[in-house]
Amino acid sequence: MSLLSSVFGNRTQVINLDSDTFNEQMKNDKDAVLIDVRTLAENEEQRIPNSILLDIMSPVFVKELDKLDRSKSYYMYCRSGSRSHHAAKQMLQMGFEKVYNLADGIIRWNGEVE
Repeated sequence: MSLLSSVFGNRTQVINLDSDTFNEQMKNDKDAVLIDVRTLAENEEQRIPNSILLDIMSPVFVKELDKLDRSKSYYMYCRSGSRSHHAAKQMLQMGFEKVYNLADGIIRWNGEVE
């Protein structure tokens, strides 16, 4: 561990939340932005309301992330939690500070879907 990371912490550590905690925290966060990192086809099949689609497989994914307001809180999800975990880690490496992952993805989501 470097001196800087021991002083400032490890900014690449993704916070994984279970469905209930994710939903509750997001509802109480005035700066919350919900991001679906799945494909368009997956998003059209089922999605969490008010989510923004940013497909992690898109060649412009990182460019789209870079346009986001770093002062907001980002709640990421995918099908099972893997792709969104990687997307959240990418965001932390880009300087985002408040990034949360739906640990088991939409397949274990207990909240509303459309």
